[in-house]
Amino acid sequence: MASISTILFLLLAVVMSGTLARLTRLPLPLVQIGLGAVIAISVVPTVDLKPAIFFLLFLPPLLFLDGWRIPKEDLFRDRAIVLELALGLVVLTVVGVGLLIHWLIPAMPLPVAFALAAILSPTDPIAVSAIASRAPIPKRMMHILEGESLLNDASGLVCMRFAVAAAMTGVFSLQEAFGAFLWVALGGLVIGVGVTWSVTKAKNWVSAKLGEDTSAQILISLLIPFGAYLLAEHFECSGILAAVAAGVTMSFTEQSGQALGITRVRRTAVWDTIQFTLNGIIFVLLGEQMPSIMARAAETVRITGHHEPWWLAIYVLAITAALAALRFLWVWVSLRWNMFRAARRGVTPPPMSWRLVAAMSFAGVRGAITLAGVLTIPFALPDGTPFPARNLAIFLAAGVIIVSLVLASVALPRLLKNLELPPEPSHQAAIDQARVAAAQSAINAIDTARHVMAQGRADADLYTDASARIMELYRQRIDSRQQTPEAAAQNQKIDLIERQLRLAGLRAERDEIFRLARHRQLDEEAARRMIREIDLLEARYG
Repeated sequence: MASISTILFLLLAVVMSGTLARLTRLPLPLVQIGLGAVIAISVVPTVDLKPAIFFLLFLPPLLFLDGWRIPKEDLFRDRAIVLELALGLVVLTVVGVGLLIHWLIPAMPLPVAFALAAILSPTDPIAVSAIASRAPIPKRMMHILEGESLLNDASGLVCMRFAVAAAMTGVFSLQEAFGAFLWVALGGLVIGVGVTWSVTKAKNWVSAKLGEDTSAQILISLLIPFGAYLLAEHFECSGILAAVAAGVTMSFTEQSGQALGITRVRRTAVWDTIQFTLNGIIFVLLGEQMPSIMARAAETVRITGHHEPWWLAIYVLAITAALAALRFLWVWVSLRWNMFRAARRGVTPPPMSWRLVAAMSFAGVRGAITLAGVLTIPFALPDGTPFPARNLAIFLAAGVIIVSLVLASVALPRLLKNLELPPEPSHQAAIDQARVAAAQSAINAIDTARHVMAQGRADADLYTDASARIMELYRQRIDSRQQTPEAAAQNQKIDLIERQLRLAGLRAERDEIFRLARHRQLDEEAARRMIREIDLLEARYG
């Protein structure tokens, strides 16, 4: 019963966080962390965060959804900088920040310092998007941050695993580590692709034979990331990369279009709810761990050889500054290198803004994955002695998370305000061509269906009239997309006015149906069905 009460309070905190964030104008993650801390010091039973369970429950669905929804063309276009940030920057962070930590705190062994640096390397785009809600992040920049996060979660955790193994055994082999990294990475990717592809083929075959069950299809989509993650972990591969690969594969298998439209509508609503809930609970849980981490601060100070607690603040600020400086340097070099490559191909690169480099640097916010990862550090060495500086590593990781969130919440909105970026490539021409092709296919299909339905019937003229009315709508769509630029611009204004008028009409329809239902002049089930039809139309025109 206590566990159920705790879960309900966590969900209530997530619900309240949005209102409090708007009321206080604070970034949503900081509000959720604060609510988690309030829960921890209240009478509500707290959660003992177990990293293995945390990874299993939260990471697979979120990473799967990110891989599913991230624009693949944009990610492929910026693949060079994404890989440079997700792999090169992680290695640089592990080496550079690891050496700095060991130099600052000699009591922390070098392998433990490398492990801490490795788990500090993954970034959290969820926190960034929430922080920058007052100054929205440009789409291309957000896609780069999302792509980086999808990959550096796995690379950072793998590097941490090797560093912890070196601390446990006292032995490290670069050749063995590289081979293990290939197995972990490639195995995770293959398993993720294989799970999604095989499950999709199986469910499509069953649906073709027996019909599609919408609820079952939604449940299958929820189970795929967990299946890929668990199978990859069973073979000692990267469950994180498996979940990402499963999501990316899902986006391609869905292009077959075999799922019913109602399945896609309901599935989107379910996944949106899950994403909102899990993202919120992650930060609430993070805040809930803070009081217990702070309670161990006295012991943590003694490990460093000092007795004043403010030394811990110095260490946190120094590590945060080092992470920001390395990221700033790496982003600058990466952008310069990509501009140089573009110039060699004959493409004139846009000028590089220092504000853009600074914004990319501050966007490297650390989040719940860092805290959950550092909590996986073992309690003891193989000989039974306590793992060196474990509590100190946990405290420093938590401190860096908080400081990076605060700095980003202050700096990012200012850096992004009125920031000029290279214009995004317009896809309007391709959209117009697709609408014309789709409308022409619809006209052909309607004409064919009319012939089949009206053949041999005395009222064939009714089918002709009905098809003519429908085809006229599609012909108007074709004509509106095959005009001069001036006429097209005028037509877009007409479309906007028409959309606003349609929305006004739909709202009036819905209000009247609700009125009839309240006065028992319309059956409740019929009213619900009619309202759903209007809601779907409103979503289309909205």
